[in-house]
Amino acid sequence: MVEKIATNPKEKIGVPTFSGVKQSMLSYAMGLAGGLIYGVSTAVTGSGLIGGLLGAGIAGAAIKGVRGEILSTVLGFQTIVSAMAGAGGNGRNNGAATQRAIM
Repeated sequence: MVEKIATNPKEKIGVPTFSGVKQSMLSYAMGLAGGLIYGVSTAVTGSGLIGGLLGAGIAGAAIKGVRGEILSTVLGFQTIVSAMAGAGGNGRNNGAATQRAIM
């Protein structure tokens, strides 16, 4: 099914329909399933760059079609952002703890 791409801003927002809500709920469920598969696979393979790559590949292959491709893209983005945050290269504290201990 080929859908017309809305170019007019008024065409992008409308009254929710049952089929639209159904599609959104299906996308949400597929995201949950993909996240579960990704979580299990990174628990087995590790959560570093290689484990994240394998986890995203497995989750994207399990969820078929465009949703799987989008899921893999988002998981790849998440993996690199997490890896960079864990590296502590923000220039302010060089990875040192930012919270003070409570005595």
